[in-house]
Amino acid sequence: MAQVQRMSRLMVKTLRDDPADAETLSHKLLVRAGYVRRNAAGIWSWLPLGKRVLENVTRVVREEMDAIGAQEVLLPAVLPKEPYEATGRWEEYGAELFRLKDRKGADYLLGPTHEEIFTQLVKDQCTSYKDLPVILYQIQSKYRDEARPRSGILRGREFQMKDSYSFDTTDEGLAESYALHREAYVKIFQRLGLDHKIVSAVSGAMGGSASEEFLAPAAAGEDTFVHCPSCDYAANTEAVTFALAPVDGAAHGPVEELDTPDTPTIETLARHLGVPASATLKNLLVKVDGEIVAVGVPGDREVDLGKLGDHLAPATVELVTADDFTDRPGLVRGYVGPQGLEKVRYIADPRVAPGTAWITGANKPGTHAKNVVAGRDFEVDEYLDVVVVEDGDPCPTCGTGLKLDRAIEIGHIFQLGRKYADAFQLDVLGQNGKPVRVTMGSYGIGVSRAVAALAEQTADEQGLCWPREIAPADVHVVAAGKALQTELALDVAEQLGAAGLRVLVDDRAGVSPGVKFTDAELIGVPHILVAGRRSAEGVVELKDRRTGEREELPVADAIARLAAS
Repeated sequence: MAQVQRMSRLMVKTLRDDPADAETLSHKLLVRAGYVRRNAAGIWSWLPLGKRVLENVTRVVREEMDAIGAQEVLLPAVLPKEPYEATGRWEEYGAELFRLKDRKGADYLLGPTHEEIFTQLVKDQCTSYKDLPVILYQIQSKYRDEARPRSGILRGREFQMKDSYSFDTTDEGLAESYALHREAYVKIFQRLGLDHKIVSAVSGAMGGSASEEFLAPAAAGEDTFVHCPSCDYAANTEAVTFALAPVDGAAHGPVEELDTPDTPTIETLARHLGVPASATLKNLLVKVDGEIVAVGVPGDREVDLGKLGDHLAPATVELVTADDFTDRPGLVRGYVGPQGLEKVRYIADPRVAPGTAWITGANKPGTHAKNVVAGRDFEVDEYLDVVVVEDGDPCPTCGTGLKLDRAIEIGHIFQLGRKYADAFQLDVLGQNGKPVRVTMGSYGIGVSRAVAALAEQTADEQGLCWPREIAPADVHVVAAGKALQTELALDVAEQLGAAGLRVLVDDRAGVSPGVKFTDAELIGVPHILVAGRRSAEGVVELKDRRTGEREELPVADAIARLAAS
């Protein structure tokens, strides 16, 4: 709906300097331009300009969800403990779950996602195959007790999210619902003007099988992903796999112990022996739900504890301490080797393939062993991709060296399968009159995060630079200062509003032209129209905020051009 907003009546306070605690570009500019205000760590208020942008993102999301036949509902944010206990997520979420008690001592939580509650809703409302498929969604505040909320609205404790859920009677139906969401997400992010990548991902605490992330490449991104320059492969680093390729180890000699005093680290060992770190085997000890587990990777690689935790979820993974070595004299700190380990589960990265030979600890102080061959001298209980992915690692599809990049996660889609339906026995009567277990999908978009991602991708040295679809206005009219210029600016603003445009007009008295121009650049509306030195002639300056192109035009021509754009 067209509207004219006078800045003299708008609650907006712009800042010349960056906030002291701001780390990212979006954090700095959204605060400086008066879009958001911090209330506490990870908790933000949306001010009038920011609320307009947020609502515009919400509108685009809603329109595309409605277009695939999804139905909007609104569920509570304060949720009972019992449904989350039924699925195990009350404990699995750990410290990030906001937990609270009511006055009677009953346990509740602030919803991070609503799989359990939507499952219960469908169980109550849908009893026959004729009631399905159905897609339900909501756009609502979610909550996560972040240990280190930072980067403004990019990583908050309260955030706006669209979460939708599909319910089907067959796996084929789930695949169709998943494909509908995938296509809708592409349309949403294209309309928003977000450069994005679709990458393979892991499901984590959500559960399920197939999973993809929608990532917005940005320097401020907290997600690292890889992409192949030779094919279309792209994945979150936690989802990258390395093929297990056994080799012939027959040529390796017998195990030989080496005197290696004062070499408890890979660096000191490699230097002492004059070998590359890649020739050594690193054995990291962790505790998995209290049980000591050894994790083997090549000595020149690091264990990705996040990947390890995802593989072993819902178990808790933590590093061992000095006390653990005291209690287990068979474990020699700095000299652990997989050969001869007793009652210790051994996990290895696929690079430690059967037939490969290594220099590793001999389980004796100051001693290592060489020619220790996987599959001959020790057995691997389980192979898991657990190394930190590096630039140049081979593409799982074509073998070309992968490229690493940073990005902001803006969407995630999951084929959940029957995890939640099993927990709540969500069945409907099938065509044959027998119960059919429902299969589910879960699909999220970070609505407030999309605002920050857009700011990161589109801002320049002068300030924000919004795509028109989500900008708080179509045109920012600036009165350069004098009465005649203000009168013309207000008249032009009304004409633009009558032509169906959303208009922000800077009619503030006592504010210098320089400050107004600076604010116009900072606020980032797509077009800036200035009533300046040629106002008496009925001529205004029209500037494209993104390109910086300027042109002087008669008022009628400027209005016609903007109305047609």
